[in-house]
This record gives sequence, C-alpha cells and structure tokens, in this order.
Amino acid sequence: MLIAKKAPARSTLRNPQYTRERLLQATFQHVHRSGFRGTDLDTILAAAGVTKGALYHHFENKEALGYALVDEIILGITQQKWLKPLITAEDPIDALAAIFRNRSTEADELQFGCPLNNLVQEMSPLDEGFRKRLERVFDEWRTGMAAALRRGRESGFVRQDIDADETALFLIAAFEGCLSLAKSSQDVRILRSGKNSLVRYVESLRATGRRKQRTASA
Repeated sequence: MLIAKKAPARSTLRNPQYTRERLLQATFQHVHRSGFRGTDLDTILAAAGVTKGALYHHFENKEALGYALVDEIILGITQQKWLKPLITAEDPIDALAAIFRNRSTEADELQFGCPLNNLVQEMSPLDEGFRKRLERVFDEWRTGMAAALRRGRESGFVRQDIDADETALFLIAAFEGCLSLAKSSQDVRILRSGKNSLVRYVESLRATGRRKQRTASA
C-alpha cells in the first residue's frame, strides 16, 4: 500500500511534478478510506499541503484528479505488485504463489478493502470516464497474468490443459472476492484463509513433471 508522507509546508513546494505527486498521493489515501464522492477537495489540499490554485494548475476539476488517480496510482500499484513480478519470472507458478503469500493482511486492507474494487463499485455505474479507466486496469491485470501462464505452458512449468485467460479471470475474481468478504466481516482470518486457498490453487496449476522435480529436490 502506498503511504503518503507528511505534507511539507506550502512555501517549500516549488517543484510542479512534486506538487502533482503530493496531490495524487493524498487523493489515494483519502479516497481509499472515504470513497471518491466522500472525499472533498479541501481535505485533499490539506493533506497534500498545497493551495487550490496549485490543484487547478494540474487538474481541471475533481473528476480529472480522480481519473489521474486511476491512470497513474491505481494502475501503477497493479503493475508493480502483480505484473512486474510475472514479467521477470521464469516460473509463473512460483511468482503467482509468492504474490499471494506476500499480500498484505494489515489493518488498512482489512478495514478499507481493495482501492481498485472500491472505485469500481462506487464510480463505474455513475461515470463512464471512471468505468473505462477502471476496466483498463482490470484488463491489464488479466492479460498480463494470462500471458505469464501461457509462457509457463510453453516452457513446461504450467499444465497444458489450463485455459490461461479463464484462469487469470478466476484468480482475480477470487482474490477480489476474498478482500470484499474480509472487509465486510472485518475478520483477518478470512483474508488469510482466502490467500492460502489461492496459493494452493496456483500450485495445482503446476505441470506434473515440475511438481515431481520440486518434491524430489525439497
């Protein structure tokens, strides 16, 4: 999870790119907790430590700020946590299992849920700009995972009988469902149980020969 640092004094903000990043980080933190409609601009400005004039220098309105939040922060988190490890991994099964094992079970994720899914539920029915951008994040996530599974089939790490696209869709839906259930119950055991079940499912996708090799070398 990205944690915004304490805002510097307004007079110290001289770098436009830094100011823009502060605004996006503050927006992320408050939208994750209160939703997009539940977060007002004054709250974001106070958290970022910038003026309203600085905000409008970078973003035409609150909607534009929200769109940038999805395009840059939410998509960036997805790429960093999910896609980058898969792109660089020789064995996608090992990589996926490690991603699920390392997923946070800390209070912020348990209490507030998934930032991406929260915005989908809140804004997709109301704003087409949000819907398209959020769809793009899910599309990149799904296609990146499916591509890794296909590479794993070709290199012999993944079972030949699996459908890479269907499997990627299932893994994302199951993971997001676990987060939603944990958020609803406020019970970290649900999040941990779901994570462990997903790791076992991912391991079941490993090619038989690879399973034997790993067992013999364990």
